[in-house]
Amino acid sequence: MAKAARTRKAPAKQADAKKAPKSANSPAKTEFALNSLQDAYLAAPHYDASDEQLLNFYEQMLLIRRFEEKAGQLYGLGLIGGFCHLYIGQEAVAIGLQSALDNDRDSVITGYRDHGHMLAYGIDPNVIMAELTGRQAGISKGKGGSMHMFSTEHKFYGGHGIVGAQVALGGGLALAHQYKEDGGLCLAYFGDGAANQGQVYETFNMAALWNLPIVFVIENNGYAMGTAVTRSSAETEFYRRGSAFRIPGMDVDGMDVLAVRSAAEVAFKHVRDGKGPVLMELNTYRYRGHSMSDPAKYRTREEVQDKRDHHDPIERIKKALIERGKTEDDLKAIDKAIRAKVAESADFAENSPEPEPAELYTDILVEEYSV
Repeated sequence: MAKAARTRKAPAKQADAKKAPKSANSPAKTEFALNSLQDAYLAAPHYDASDEQLLNFYEQMLLIRRFEEKAGQLYGLGLIGGFCHLYIGQEAVAIGLQSALDNDRDSVITGYRDHGHMLAYGIDPNVIMAELTGRQAGISKGKGGSMHMFSTEHKFYGGHGIVGAQVALGGGLALAHQYKEDGGLCLAYFGDGAANQGQVYETFNMAALWNLPIVFVIENNGYAMGTAVTRSSAETEFYRRGSAFRIPGMDVDGMDVLAVRSAAEVAFKHVRDGKGPVLMELNTYRYRGHSMSDPAKYRTREEVQDKRDHHDPIERIKKALIERGKTEDDLKAIDKAIRAKVAESADFAENSPEPEPAELYTDILVEEYSV
């Protein structure tokens, strides 16, 4: 006789079940609003720069542009070896953000597209170009090259070749600011490609847990090393990436230096007030390939030209200066002086000696030692 078929007892429904309460030891969480800082920024989306500040922004951005153009020429001549990542098109990001820093307290760390950030500090173009060409007079004594510039004097901690690695180090810099109670914050730059690195999110979590004074800056130039963000990232609104860690996000036009500076004022105040980290997405565009060896065939010439014609950050400031009374001749004179300064830096680099072989054994350890 066949066995009677078994019937499976349906699990009891848990209608209207509520989540178990958190432990009494869990800290109370304040209400989180992703767009809280975005709203404050949009209330005043353009920094009210004086005539002097506007002119200074123009000069600094133009210096980066002309310097990078010259670096590209020297690379083509074989005077710069290894990798070389140019900042052409992204000048408004570094100038807009770093002009709002307190250079006596704050620290900065970035990836390998770092020449522009160094120039934004006002560091002598001669020592930067000498570093690019691997000369003893370079800011890292010719041992760092394009990707590994460093200046403890200016609290600029690189220049890092490992994609995304600088973000975790930036968390450490922020922790040092907090520990020393020096009132400083860390500005940690990374790109849209690095935004998918796991260590970035580990740092987000720690920074939020420990309320670290850090501003995470995603320089979203659209293509990472050569893949459009729409093909490589499920979430392309990068300023939302910190929401899982209760980090407020800001979406900023990185091609407008006055917009960047205005957003920086809001973000930096939030951090200095002890309210924890901020994530800023700066939407920008690089005119050259990822590096000098990249032919950039993943985008059209028409696309690049459109950005140059209608969104160039330097042309925007140039137009604003003319509206405030500067003439074309005034601005041409500035450009001529900057070109001369950059040419001088190239001559300085070419005429500087290479490091002595013994230099290879210096700066390996912090303390001195003998064998």
